Amino acid sequence: MLKRRTFRLELPSRTLMLGQRTLLMGVLNVTPDSFSDGGKFLDTRRAVDHALEMERAGADLLDIGAESTRPASTATPADTELARILPVLEGLRGVLKIPISVDTRKSEVAEAAITAGAQIINDVSGLCSDPRIAEVAARRGVPLILMHMRGEPATMQKKSFARDVIKDVRQGLRAAITKARRAGVRKSQIIIDPGIGFGKSFEQNYELLRKLPDIAKLGYPLLVGTSRKGFLGATLARDGKSAPPDERLWATAATVTASILGGAHVVRVHDVAEMAQVARVADCLLDAAKCRNFR
Repeated sequence: MLKRRTFRLELPSRTLMLGQRTLLMGVLNVTPDSFSDGGKFLDTRRAVDHALEMERAGADLLDIGAESTRPASTATPADTELARILPVLEGLRGVLKIPISVDTRKSEVAEAAITAGAQIINDVSGLCSDPRIAEVAARRGVPLILMHMRGEPATMQKKSFARDVIKDVRQGLRAAITKARRAGVRKSQIIIDPGIGFGKSFEQNYELLRKLPDIAKLGYPLLVGTSRKGFLGATLARDGKSAPPDERLWATAATVTASILGGAHVVRVHDVAEMAQVARVADCLLDAAKCRNFR
């Protein structure tokens, strides 16, 4: 098991310590077509209620996305993203205590979301879609999550996969980090994400989980999102039919554990209450001293 490094992440409202324990990022999709819960939280009131529920369940961060980037999805116009996300941010203002991350590939959306109260930008394209996102992060002084995605959501699972997935992810993340640094983002404000499920074969997702320490060696905090993803459905398939997203809870738990033992500082999850238990036990495996406080 990798000994996890500690990092300080400066948000506009507070400082987050990464590495002392695993932080849980709750997923809030305000979309009609996300792979696991599309349409469920498109209504603003339901979205706000679910965000507060995740906070009560133990989420340390909330990641709000208004564009589905599932395999075969098409791009969402910026004005549509803003129409979905801004009312939710307004509804959470002064009510939600945990920091909010905005999941977007557009600088226009990132800028507006930060103005409305978000404190982290999560770019799943790793600055490939809109490099100006890095300028927004630098100017507004907020952390930037850079994820590796091979290709575009519409075609990423149809084109050829990398021959060496670890090399491909490391090279892609290095390129994204270089763009961010040139735009003025401080090294201490960058988090990296290997992009499980984004342009990788099912087998490569497992290889990435086994070899997360190779990604951690880049020297940045590590975020991993495996929650309910398609490779888990394929693994649990019966009679040639993939297990649906709501039947992937225990498979998610296994991969969240693997992520933490591999060095993840943050895990991005849908089922916060259950994964909070998983993270607590996995943290004890990393550091037995933490368990003494539970007796």
